[in-house]
Amino acid sequence: MDTGVKDELDRLMRALFGAFGNLGGTGPDLAVVREVFIPEGLIIKNVGGETEIYDLDAFIAPRQRMLTDGTLTEFSEWEIAERTEIFGSIAQRFSEYGKSGFRDGEWFEGFGRQTTQFVRTRDGWKMSAAAWDDV
Repeated sequence: MDTGVKDELDRLMRALFGAFGNLGGTGPDLAVVREVFIPEGLIIKNVGGETEIYDLDAFIAPRQRMLTDGTLTEFSEWEIAERTEIFGSIAQRFSEYGKSGFRDGEWFEGFGRQTTQFVRTRDGWKMSAAAWDDV
């Protein structure tokens, strides 16, 4: 495995998961979503048999609201484990992640799984699609 490419994909994943954090009164940095994805990127929530397909704007807007209006506070997400496969100028990653915070004032912790596809572009590696399922 090309360790330089793997390091770049690791960085993109840390940036994506970190974009949603609002610990200690800091705000989320959801502009990062547009930085790590190609403009045509797709994000798919597939939880409990319900599938929701988002473009970047449709994905970001409700999360920006929840993470800044007091609905979701002291929130963080992090990757627990991953398996990455790189094939030339494309790659895929299977991740397990954790998340925690206060939702409407109640503490919660959760876990999920995500698959992420990457493409090498003229501007470097970018995510093209991600799909997740919460446990």
